[in-house]
Amino acid sequence: MARSGTSRKSPVGAANLDRSRWPGATRSPVGGHHRGVPVDELRAALRARAAPDAVAGMQRYFPGGVRALGVGNGEVRALAYADVRAHPGSSAELIDRAEALLDGAEYHEEVLLAFALLHRAARRELDASFLDRSRGWLEGPVGNWAQCDDLCLKLLHPYLLGRPELVADTAAWTGSSGPWARRASCVAVVKLAGPRSAQPLPLTDVLDRVDALLDDPDGYVQKGVGWLLKVAAQTHPDDVVDYLRARRSRLRRDTFRYAVEKLDPATRRELMALR
Repeated sequence: MARSGTSRKSPVGAANLDRSRWPGATRSPVGGHHRGVPVDELRAALRARAAPDAVAGMQRYFPGGVRALGVGNGEVRALAYADVRAHPGSSAELIDRAEALLDGAEYHEEVLLAFALLHRAARRELDASFLDRSRGWLEGPVGNWAQCDDLCLKLLHPYLLGRPELVADTAAWTGSSGPWARRASCVAVVKLAGPRSAQPLPLTDVLDRVDALLDDPDGYVQKGVGWLLKVAAQTHPDDVVDYLRARRSRLRRDTFRYAVEKLDPATRRELMALR
């Protein structure tokens, strides 16, 4: 499948949503209500917390621009958790509510709010179909690196801890036409590859993902590759160093530099000298 040379940089990060690409798109359209509470009210509560002065400071993290409210991540999560407490429902109802928010999202924080509704259900309540749904979101409404990483680290990581048999399935995302799904093939498992993981991701799984993305033209995908290698090097330092030596001519310099960041200074200098 054709790959874009740069990650999509919509100023909203959630604009032009094509629901036909989402899992479950053939279902009846998601409604705007959940147990009688309109999604519009939750959206309005978020927008009421807008801090225009904070928006300018956010732009430096998004070279392509981002349409944001300036609401902090902690405040977004607090709003979502309060909403779930006030209006509890099944995991299917929470997903429908999240998709209703995504469907009308105009601001960066609305995407994060949708994901935050599912945080506490991630490990034990979301079924196996959620993995494909996540890929659909990564290929649809997700529009910047922060939304990608929030989905990966706050939702997919605990979800995969609860369903370890599905971890290997995320490797197929390296072949996605969407750059955020390709980045997620690394970021979704980055915590599983590190030394703090109870059952670290096998190194062969890590390196298979990296090999699949070595020539990826997208900068954010490459940063995800470097991140995964950096974490894996803390668990398998000798093997990762050998891999970096063998692939030094194919790895992008920025990816290579990120990968060696946590190695001991002498090894880091030796490897960087190869580039």
